[in-house]
Amino acid sequence: MTPSTPRHTSQADTPQEAGKRAAGEAAADWIRDGARVGLGTGSTVRYFLLALGRRVKDGLRVHGVPTSHDTATLARQLQIPLLPEDDAWTLDVAIDGADELDPHLHAIKGGGGALLREKIVAAAARTLIVLVDHTKCVPVLGTSMPLPVEVTPFGWPSTARHLQAIGGHTPTLRTRHGVVFQTDGGHYILDLPLHETHDYARLEALLNLIPGVVENGLFVNRTSTVIVGSPDGVRVTHRDESSPV
Repeated sequence: MTPSTPRHTSQADTPQEAGKRAAGEAAADWIRDGARVGLGTGSTVRYFLLALGRRVKDGLRVHGVPTSHDTATLARQLQIPLLPEDDAWTLDVAIDGADELDPHLHAIKGGGGALLREKIVAAAARTLIVLVDHTKCVPVLGTSMPLPVEVTPFGWPSTARHLQAIGGHTPTLRTRHGVVFQTDGGHYILDLPLHETHDYARLEALLNLIPGVVENGLFVNRTSTVIVGSPDGVRVTHRDESSPV
């Protein structure tokens, strides 16, 4: 485990925001000249993108693949070159956040609704670096949030019934401001509370076998490195280390 490294924080930052900033800015230091980078989605990744944009302005050469429309918009504003969406990319690294992270570096993603594109990009990358602030580290996945499951709008109540049969809890259709939330791909999200389980790989596979399920937010055995930010700095953990995050 790498010792904590101090990072710049604003006096206006809350402890959580300071952690996000520290993790995001630290991640930008990992990007090498000429890299092809998966660009994640979320508030912590935003700090990474801002820092990466500064490095690009200073001459760093990179190409990115964004995991959401919001990330693509910000990357273009920062003049980070993007690869075409329909390329068969091989990426050097993907940088993304997580909504929950357990001591084995398994994660839940999809709080922002970008889980499908995030998993596609992660699968195309040689290395996945996950950025979180210290509040996202949990002993068991499902501690603070349900599992997002992306589904087709057609027949979603039937899909929800199958999810309940596997998960043991009733999933909730995600809405925002009284309107059904739709992903960038035009799908719905069903938020499924989790039983306490450690066989996440089996659950991930079972959920994706349900007709109507497009993808789920379990990221199992995908993370190579985690950067955890806090007001005191950052802590880095690699998958081959046994120390908890």
